[in-house]
Amino acid sequence: MLAAAEAPQVFPFDNSYARLPERFFARLAPTPVVAPRLVRLNGTLAQKLGLDTASLLSPEGVAVLAGNAVPKLGEPLAMAYAGHQFGSFVPQLGDGRALLLGEVVDVDGVRRDIQLKGSGPTPFSRNGDGRAALGPVLREYIISEAMYALRIPTTRSLAVVTTGQTVRREMPLPGAVLTRVASSHVRVGTFQFFAVRGDVEALLQLANYVIARHYPEAAGAENPRRRLLDLVIARQAELIAKWLLVGFIHGVMNTDNMSIAGETIDYGPCAFIDTYDPAAVYSSIDNFGRYAYANQPRIAQWNLARLAETLVPLLAEDEETAIAMANAALAEFAGRFETAYTTGLRRKLGLLRDREGDLALGQDLLDRMARNGADFTLVFRRLGDAIVDPASDAAVRSLFSDPTAYDAWAVRWRRRLGEDGEASAERRAAAMRAVNPAFIPRNHLVEQALAAAINKDDFSAFDSLMRVLSRPYEDQTAQRHYAVPPRPEEVVRQTFCGT
Repeated sequence: MLAAAEAPQVFPFDNSYARLPERFFARLAPTPVVAPRLVRLNGTLAQKLGLDTASLLSPEGVAVLAGNAVPKLGEPLAMAYAGHQFGSFVPQLGDGRALLLGEVVDVDGVRRDIQLKGSGPTPFSRNGDGRAALGPVLREYIISEAMYALRIPTTRSLAVVTTGQTVRREMPLPGAVLTRVASSHVRVGTFQFFAVRGDVEALLQLANYVIARHYPEAAGAENPRRRLLDLVIARQAELIAKWLLVGFIHGVMNTDNMSIAGETIDYGPCAFIDTYDPAAVYSSIDNFGRYAYANQPRIAQWNLARLAETLVPLLAEDEETAIAMANAALAEFAGRFETAYTTGLRRKLGLLRDREGDLALGQDLLDRMARNGADFTLVFRRLGDAIVDPASDAAVRSLFSDPTAYDAWAVRWRRRLGEDGEASAERRAAAMRAVNPAFIPRNHLVEQALAAAINKDDFSAFDSLMRVLSRPYEDQTAQRHYAVPPRPEEVVRQTFCGT
């Protein structure tokens, strides 16, 4: 087997996680591939990371991105973690097909992980091949970068390298390696890994590490670990609200897929809804709808309860007191989520001031959309036109199987707008267009781009889609076809994890 060589300093690494005790990870080099080929490099992200694009494009740089070489100062490691998967606890998971190469400090002074995904087997692979197929890698690239453009906290994608090797899933598929960038890869499952082993010392070290890296404001609190729990809960409540407000379904909200930093992480069978359906499920492995669109807030709170359980030994010496603290922190989730969601929904409706009843008004619209097969993204986007010119109501009502369902709601909406102050219709419309995207990664367009890349080595559809998604809130008149919902024969009903 080939061994990873040492490469020049492509990344100016300054590693912190690698300085934690050895039981936090397994050190090993990536497994080299036969014929690496760089198919996409995110130049804008590279610049933000303070990286030299020319170095990444060089043969030496591609070798690093493929896992064929380890850069100077790189300390590759597979992180250990556990997790609840569809509600069932697995005491040891870990990075089974990924390696943390190291950390860089970006141009804004923020520390970022550089991780290879699909870089070969690790001690945590559980008999897996440690590899990734090109389709899931490109899906993560598309969706994560779209989420970034939608201003939703997320991991990002720096590069895709094809390996020249085949991976076997249901069928032989071209292999690839994704270079992923994250604020960190610490998960709820990382805490669970040590909690199930009764390793309180490691839990304390991990909590202190997370505070120093992600929540420095907790360090000076009377109870830093309680403050940490509060802050993680707050970030997750806001994150899940943002997901729902753009129609995003993660698909696999296991505890090992929940980032402590509050970023969207681990894009597998993720999707954006077309017609609004709160029970929508796309993931082929979610047979009972555990992670359906509308269940995501409840599941997030459940996952956070699992985090709180791990922190009990750190919250107070007396267990009863510690449990009470944890429960008090968890009780804040629902209110925080509702505040974030209601604030966002109000903005989507063009309401500039808070009023009691706004959530009910928005929910009534959603209920009518669900009963009438209305497209989630287009309804809200077209409301921005209707707020300026009531004649544009026709474009909104056409999205409902029974247009009168919209008419009845619109009367209440306009009455509420009239109670909202003196702001001009144009100002409201501009504010609505800033939060209601014209373009999302429509599932049928994503699938078309992936099929062309996988089957024909044709990345033109991928590139065109990425250009449109990089500016989701602009009208982009010439690209209107990217905003059109799928025809019946184009509807995507299932998405797949890729492992």
